[in-house]
Amino acid sequence: MQAWKEKLAEKLSRLLADSPTSPSSPSPVARSEFHATPFTEDLTSPKRSSFSSYVLSFLPGGTGNPNSPTFEQTLPPLPPESLPNRWNSDEWENKPVLLSDSENDNKNENRYGSKFEEALEYDKKLRFSNDYEEKKMNSLHSGNYQKYLSDKSELITLDLFDFFESSLPSTIKGSHWVLLYSTWKHGISLRTLLRRSADLPGPSLLIVGDSKGAIFGGLLDCPLKPTPRRKYQGTSQTFVYTTRYGIPRLFRPTGANRYFYLCLNDALAFGGGGNFALCLDEDLLHGSSGPSETFGNECLAHDTEFELKNLELWGFTYLTSQPSN
Repeated sequence: MQAWKEKLAEKLSRLLADSPTSPSSPSPVARSEFHATPFTEDLTSPKRSSFSSYVLSFLPGGTGNPNSPTFEQTLPPLPPESLPNRWNSDEWENKPVLLSDSENDNKNENRYGSKFEEALEYDKKLRFSNDYEEKKMNSLHSGNYQKYLSDKSELITLDLFDFFESSLPSTIKGSHWVLLYSTWKHGISLRTLLRRSADLPGPSLLIVGDSKGAIFGGLLDCPLKPTPRRKYQGTSQTFVYTTRYGIPRLFRPTGANRYFYLCLNDALAFGGGGNFALCLDEDLLHGSSGPSETFGNECLAHDTEFELKNLELWGFTYLTSQPSN
């Protein structure tokens, strides 16, 4: 038993001999030398005992031999498939970036090319139309509305022209005005008016002036075709108007009936249901006006019975050529 204790004490003394001989802190010079010494060299120094070597043997990748591979050196390289594909090629930096496939571009061009051209053409027409309307309105406000009339008018003023342009159907707005008939130019005759109305088919505007200064009339369709019996013609676009009340007033169909206008060999009349809104005699010297159910209007002239001072019939066209006078 005594021998076993001696052996144990001997082993303990050997183990304790591996520890530092002095626990005191090293001098400044020794401290700087200690920090200047690499960690691996310090652990594998020959001053260390077998106990340090024994402990280092349990550390992975560390053998205490400075010539042995380090931890970083023992790592296996990454397999090529784990890297991005572009890194595996030497030409990836020079490869151009394609925004879209050329085949898809051709398909898109074929698919949308025609529609894009149609949109451009429509936009061009729209811009031309808007520019034309703007130039026309500027000309109207400057008093140059006469250049949109084929002939000089004895009844149309700037304000009245603006009123007509805002009241006419959209199909003829912005078109040129063509004088089909005028009492001061073509004589006083209803038959002449009916005959000349065939020169330009389509909507036409009748403008009448009485001896007291009122201007009134209505929209009808040309050519005017007389009927042997009272048979009303026209559409819901037919209207009557007057300047008797200071500013131009428009009366459109109320829907009470369809008595838009009558065309006879001896008379031309608008409206019905109680009274004619406007009726002109065969000689185009006299006429009458009164409230009608068709347009819900009041008397268009200063008096229910009036004398005509002048009468004009205007047609509309987008063509530069005009009917011969």
